[in-house]
Amino acid sequence: MLYLTQGIHRALQNGPQRPATMFGDRIRSWQAFADRIARLGSALRLLGVQPGDRVSMLAVNSDRYIEYYYATLWAGAVVVPVNTRWSLPEIVACLKDAGSSVLIFDNVYREHAATIRDATPVAHLIHADEGETPAGALAYERLIATSEPMLDACRHGDAMAAIMYTGGTTGEPKGVMLSHQGVMMNCIASSSALGLTEDKVLLHSAPLFHMAAGWTMFGATLQGAAHAVLPSFSPAGVLAAVKSYGATHLLLVPTMVRMLMDEYDAAGGDLSSLETLAYGASPMSEGLLRRVIAALPGVRLINAYGQTELSPAATLLLPEHHVLEGAGSRRLRSVGRPISCIDLKVVDSTGRACSPGEVGEIWVRGPTTMLGYWNKPEVSAATKVDGWVHTGDAGYLDGDGFLFLVDRLKDMIISGGENVYSAEVENALALHEAVGDCAVFGVPDEKWGERVHALVIPRAGHTIEAEALQAHCRALIANYKCPRSIEVRLEPFPLSGAGKVLKTELRAPYWSGHSGRVS
Repeated sequence: MLYLTQGIHRALQNGPQRPATMFGDRIRSWQAFADRIARLGSALRLLGVQPGDRVSMLAVNSDRYIEYYYATLWAGAVVVPVNTRWSLPEIVACLKDAGSSVLIFDNVYREHAATIRDATPVAHLIHADEGETPAGALAYERLIATSEPMLDACRHGDAMAAIMYTGGTTGEPKGVMLSHQGVMMNCIASSSALGLTEDKVLLHSAPLFHMAAGWTMFGATLQGAAHAVLPSFSPAGVLAAVKSYGATHLLLVPTMVRMLMDEYDAAGGDLSSLETLAYGASPMSEGLLRRVIAALPGVRLINAYGQTELSPAATLLLPEHHVLEGAGSRRLRSVGRPISCIDLKVVDSTGRACSPGEVGEIWVRGPTTMLGYWNKPEVSAATKVDGWVHTGDAGYLDGDGFLFLVDRLKDMIISGGENVYSAEVENALALHEAVGDCAVFGVPDEKWGERVHALVIPRAGHTIEAEALQAHCRALIANYKCPRSIEVRLEPFPLSGAGKVLKTELRAPYWSGHSGRVS
């Protein structure tokens, strides 16, 4: 049977004194970690939490966040991490929708915790941070110190393990129900490629409320690797932490990778311990990939494509496919091949399987797919049909089974009757040396219906001329795909909690006053 606490039992057998978590100066062994989560799980049970009940955490990253995941699962309950970038009304809506009975929070949210409790089904607040515990809350460390450890509930198989709320980049967040089996199968299928073993150290800087970070967390625990944790991402902080913890593995979204490379170029740093950099959540431009490969030639790069609904990885582009020259270099623009335990196909609007090179919607089937959306049976039925999750992503397969993403279907631009995929245009723009970041989307156009518009952030020390950038694009992609208008932007793009560019916010001013959006 497959259950998400299985890796802890294995670590206790194979190396109980090996480090499990590292946060600041605090280092705990697997033996200490297991004792703490068994006691916290017991405390949750004493608070009335029963198998299947939901327990939430609203906090920045810490070693306690990892304890929260495993203590909740140890008690047989369901984890519901809360996006820290949401507004207070969005946080309340999430907790009400999930029906969470316990909320663990840190000092960032101490002033709001009581208000959140009073507006939601939350019955108990647990303060998991340093300093005095606020009135009306229970002290995290005291609960651990005063509770007897419980046996692992070992909920497994299709039992729900998590409700992971989507980032809401295109609408209202949905609670994705994931099972023990689904997440474990994904980790098993991916762990050999990631190279996470008991002598490795995974550095967490991406937010732990997101399933991408959860994927590497569960995978590392499965193999007994150590978890080093940063409260949040900063380029300088990651550079320092890699050196101080001897981190071997790192997961970042492309926006974070670009920021890290900017810092590394400007200030230097010691990344000698780093063995593997995994990236995903949104496409990485070929220009940035070439920059990383040049700067970190000894680091294995792995691209993971997927979504929360898939637990989350669907494909992996392995280190051996990150090549810059020769026939194999075309694969650098792909997201790799499907992981071993799933079926993946690309279909047209009628459900017919597309031929190699033909663009369609990506569908995925297998034991890693979601149970459904919490409290949304109609949306669940429309998204998972006959076992196939309809991802909403457009792409194509080549003759060797490599998947190439072209866009989110909803982000496709239709200009003069031609389909333009924003990711393709962004990739062309990013190959220009002056471009630090870019976002492409459709804006209203009286003649063409929509025109291709680009927002471009220059790299430090560079200036951007729209005409030169358009000429650069015309040398790489068809003329109708090239941006007809370009704006230079100096401030960073708005990001979701998972680090994805919020194109809905970028598009909104251009479509104000129009009856509908084509893109």
